[in-house]
Amino acid sequence: MCGICGIFEYDRQTRFSDEIVHRMNQTLIHRGPDDGGVFSAPGIGLGHRRLSIIDIAGGHQPMANEDKTVWFC
Repeated sequence: MCGICGIFEYDRQTRFSDEIVHRMNQTLIHRGPDDGGVFSAPGIGLGHRRLSIIDIAGGHQPMANEDKTVWFC
């Protein structure tokens, strides 16, 4: 099983610390011990833990579209 976490503040003008998002993500390591990723930007922080069962090579998350204007878990 995988796990996701995040934090969002609509009016926040600064990005969340990668360390804060990483620490939230580490609490989910039991949900996905094989891989983890974080993304932070002004007002949002996303974290993902991965259990590699299928698509081992191409499943790293958070993922972005081609021009990195949209991020998702």
